[in-house]
Amino acid sequence: MASPLASMTGYGRASGAVPGIAFVVELKSVNGRGLDLRMRLAPGFDALESEIRRRIGKSITRGSLTVSLSVDREGEGGRVVINRQALDAVLDGLKWLDTQMKATPPTLDGILALKGVLEQHQTPLTGDAEEALNAAILAAVDQAIAALALSRQEEGARIAEILSTRIDEIASLSRAAETHPGRSREVILARLRQQLAELMDASPALSEERLAQEAVLLATKADIREELDRLTAHIAAARQLLAAGGPAGRKLDFLSQEFNREANTLCSKSNDVALTAIGLDLKAAIDQLREQVQNIE
Repeated sequence: MASPLASMTGYGRASGAVPGIAFVVELKSVNGRGLDLRMRLAPGFDALESEIRRRIGKSITRGSLTVSLSVDREGEGGRVVINRQALDAVLDGLKWLDTQMKATPPTLDGILALKGVLEQHQTPLTGDAEEALNAAILAAVDQAIAALALSRQEEGARIAEILSTRIDEIASLSRAAETHPGRSREVILARLRQQLAELMDASPALSEERLAQEAVLLATKADIREELDRLTAHIAAARQLLAAGGPAGRKLDFLSQEFNREANTLCSKSNDVALTAIGLDLKAAIDQLREQVQNIE
């Protein structure tokens, strides 16, 4: 079964707990050229980074991801220690202020509440407790990855509908160019005769051989058959990629560039105002297609 088309934008969250410790894992992703992971792990959990990266890499191939792990040690006592260096700096500052102004002396509670004066040293976990905590965090990571993947697939489904509409529009415009009266043999021959007549008036001394060469050149320039055939092939390829799903963003982006190349050539070859207008509409639809493709994994 084909995997759904996925966006590179999404969000996943999971939480968990072991006795005395609660934690939250959050994953946020936006567009990116490749897979770019940024870790914001709670202090003391850097050892989990490589495993988290490995697990994300199994499910996500593109996008700029931010991974956050916050840990709250509920009811964990540990040891509270006075930072003597910080306390001395505060007391010295208070003495200096007392020489500059008269103010009510701060209370002991106020001094101890200053940041850095009191430090809490957490009681180290036993080996079994640390192993259980890490296992629970990694399980939450898996849940957050699944939530992120689902979020990206839901957004991808919405983008796929837009892409399908744009591709249908490109196909309709290609058919309009194909059947345009300006492409009829009679019209092209009449335009060719007119261009040759203008060429002969401008340079009456041209040889028959040179005129024949110019005629072939003008006829070749007026023919957009090759461009229309390639557009048809690109349309079929784009529809196949949408149907197949999966990480198709790079291939769709390449096709968008190919679409644009054919539309540019069609416009440059056209000698008919209405046909040129179709080419410009093609370019606009292709630009809209490529803009949405940039969001696909």
